[in-house]
Amino acid sequence: MAAKSYLDLKKEVWDTGRCSGCGACVAVCPADSITFCEGEMVAAPKSNGYCKQATDEVSCGACYGACPRVGEQPAETIGTYLRLASAKAVRDVPHRQSGGAVTAILAHALDEGLIDAVVTVTHDPWTLKPTSVVITRSEVLVQQAGSRYSWWVPLLAALKEAVIKRKFQRIAVVGVPCVVQAVSRMRTSDNDLLLPFAKAIRLVIGLFCTETFDYSALVNGKIREHYKIEPYEIRKLDVKGKLEITKQDGSTVIVPLAELESCIRSGCHYCTDLTSVYADISAGAIGSPAGSTTLIIRTASGNGFVESAERNNQLTLADTVDTAAIEKLAKAKIKKNAGK
Repeated sequence: MAAKSYLDLKKEVWDTGRCSGCGACVAVCPADSITFCEGEMVAAPKSNGYCKQATDEVSCGACYGACPRVGEQPAETIGTYLRLASAKAVRDVPHRQSGGAVTAILAHALDEGLIDAVVTVTHDPWTLKPTSVVITRSEVLVQQAGSRYSWWVPLLAALKEAVIKRKFQRIAVVGVPCVVQAVSRMRTSDNDLLLPFAKAIRLVIGLFCTETFDYSALVNGKIREHYKIEPYEIRKLDVKGKLEITKQDGSTVIVPLAELESCIRSGCHYCTDLTSVYADISAGAIGSPAGSTTLIIRTASGNGFVESAERNNQLTLADTVDTAAIEKLAKAKIKKNAGK
């Protein structure tokens, strides 16, 4: 049976509002025909109409093969793992979201040559506008630390630069569950066009995520217009059952998630994965004390990276994780989105 083309992806995912916005299709399209036009509530990517398979009848199917919204969604809450731990970075991570553990693991891996690049998200500190990026130096990674899961960016679009243009062969990817699912599909696919990506990705760190928000709707529409807070006044955003805005002066503003429904990307309503169950390591603040990061170490590869950071005094671990708290939120997400 012939592989499915972007026309099938468009019909099944883009046109139905299921698109997660992960950017995988942009990265793997060999013809560079798929793009994400950033703007207000962009629901799906666009194609210029040329497709190797649909136009020239040359076998492809890369975009369909990498899409995380094709097939069934994960039904696990915590998923399988080797170890659960609360972790803290030993080194100073000024802008860390919780315990700085993800930054510590990745910075150590870059310094030791275990990886040569990190595909992640950064933002403009003045506007808070996010963008995907390829980072190759630990000092840059530490400076850019802090989760940007609060809003959407087609993170995997940067994977094309890392794999195809810059030819990196030891890449770490950090992203929310849809990103992790897309990378998992690349790693397990028998599509030859996805093989270069599978071979180049050495580590996948998945972030806990309930949903992501559109930048323009959240920052310009809600935070600036409704709460009269300029982006440059914000030190940190955190989502844990509510949106907590910490300002540069140390004061906080709490925004109920019910107020942010119009800012949530439509594709998020189809996601049932809180903890990035297909990652090598999953990370989030839920389940650990304040100032610590919960790590769900799932694979031998992920465990190797954690043990290396711990052995070299870059990371401290404690086996004190409140799994009930994680389970509760994970089950709530499944109940909310399953069957859509």
